[in-house]
Amino acid sequence: MIGDFNGWDKDTHQLAPRGVSGVWELFVPEVGQGDTYKFHIRSRHDGFRVDKADPFAVHSETPPLTGSKIWDLSYEWSDDDWMAEREQRQALDQPMAIYELHLGSWQRIPEEGDRPLNYTEMADPLIAHIEELGFTHVEFMPLTEHPFGGSWGYQTTGYFAPTSRFGTPQDLKHLIDRLHQAGIGVILDWVPSHFPSDEHGLAYFDGTHLFEHADPRKGYHPDWNSYIFNYGRPEVMSFLLSSALFWLDEYHVDGIRVDAVASMLYLDYSREDGEWIPNEWGGNENVEAIAFLRRFNEEVYAAFPGVQTIAEESTAWPMVSRPTYVGGLGFGMKWDMGWMHDTLAYFQEDPIHRKYHHDQLTFRAVYAFAENYCLPLSHDEVVHGKGSMINKMPGDEWQQFANLRSLYAYMFTTPGKKLLFMGDEFGQWQEWGNERSLDWHLLQHERHAGLQRCLGDIARLYRSEPALHDGDVDPNGFAWLDAGDWEQSVVSYRRRTRDGDREVVVVANLTPVGRDNYRIGVPERGFWAERFNSDAAEYGGGGLGNHGGVATTPLPSHGFGHSINLTLPPLSVLVLQHDLQPSA
Repeated sequence: MIGDFNGWDKDTHQLAPRGVSGVWELFVPEVGQGDTYKFHIRSRHDGFRVDKADPFAVHSETPPLTGSKIWDLSYEWSDDDWMAEREQRQALDQPMAIYELHLGSWQRIPEEGDRPLNYTEMADPLIAHIEELGFTHVEFMPLTEHPFGGSWGYQTTGYFAPTSRFGTPQDLKHLIDRLHQAGIGVILDWVPSHFPSDEHGLAYFDGTHLFEHADPRKGYHPDWNSYIFNYGRPEVMSFLLSSALFWLDEYHVDGIRVDAVASMLYLDYSREDGEWIPNEWGGNENVEAIAFLRRFNEEVYAAFPGVQTIAEESTAWPMVSRPTYVGGLGFGMKWDMGWMHDTLAYFQEDPIHRKYHHDQLTFRAVYAFAENYCLPLSHDEVVHGKGSMINKMPGDEWQQFANLRSLYAYMFTTPGKKLLFMGDEFGQWQEWGNERSLDWHLLQHERHAGLQRCLGDIARLYRSEPALHDGDVDPNGFAWLDAGDWEQSVVSYRRRTRDGDREVVVVANLTPVGRDNYRIGVPERGFWAERFNSDAAEYGGGGLGNHGGVATTPLPSHGFGHSINLTLPPLSVLVLQHDLQPSA
């Protein structure tokens, strides 16, 4: 052990093995808070010599420095109310609207060398922003220590250490504590799928493949030039499980979103023939990784029943979010990458062509409840030349904003939990870059501010109206009114609570042509109030609509004995609800 306490001398403090356990140990007295240290490894294999950071360190030097730090994690929490209510608030019948955030580029201080906000500085503005958006959760892209900022944290070296770029462990606890006190949940991205090859990290730790699989056909990731954990080793499984439980316990984290699950499930993921080894039954499934993921979910939910685990999984692997005792992987939720791909492809079409792509909107209903889905518009959709969300939208500037308002309203009225990446809420024109701040100045312009107001209002309606969230993962929560009006690019559907006590009707007109006298059948006679209209003037729309609502007429339509006659604004989404009070 080398460090500040011994002048980094490689011979003074040598660890000794504890029997044949594989554990090496040493007690060093009089080590102080903040002392930096590493392990100097002398391997019997090929004369290998290297200085390694502690894989179990809870704090680290700020990159590009790579030493581990002795640190006391004590902190006085003030989030008892949140923790007591968490299990009920995060149940699958509750609203979940997640704001995905990269801490280093959310907001910067130009007067101080364009540095990012630190953990403590971020608390007040972030809470205010989440409250203005009406969201329920924030999801941080990985905060585990990582050597290269350009990896956005997805190439982790410190599985127990929050990155010191933004402060101390206590500073991060303060941020999470403040978020909890404001009623905002915290989800962390976590990466058990691979790790980088940096010399001070886990790779080739003791001159052997200790953490990674020795065969590169199973232990090396060609896409990311990184190493893959050997999930078949009990010690590796224990290391990763300990990391996950550590964040939930020590940092009061409310959810773990597991990155790149698909790359873990398949032995041939991103590999050509001859570059992978079949499993013992000749298949391409990674049996050891599957066992790890099931164990991970079992351990997490046993120890912390109020949290959620979320899988970023992009394939048709069955039962990702079903219990392990019925053969599932045991996650609480799964990202619906199919919805994301189809929906963005549809909205990127010029509206004149959308009628030929109507099935990209309607197909999801076939599988919408096969998993507990979260609908993601994540950072992956606004990087690497894909353009910003507003720039994906066709038409002139007015139509671009109307399209984006409609996209967000459609997302928030479609079954599933919601996730939106930072900057998308106000229509940032630039593609996201991790080395610069979001373009907050755009909120000075009415169209950008109106887009954010629209998003905030539909998010608050989603939270407050049980019909829009109670059945997010239950087929009783959704029914088509009309999925077949492809000629006019209009869809209409019902959202309901699972018991059927509350219901709203959603109508989306996805062309720039307004529709007068558009008739839909409704299940109740009387007055149907217009609770949301994405074309409202305060959002930057044209202000067309139905003057607060419409009354039914006894004309049968869509299988009901009564119907309403609507004005559909161009490129708009309407949400209507039966008013139990008699109309004037």
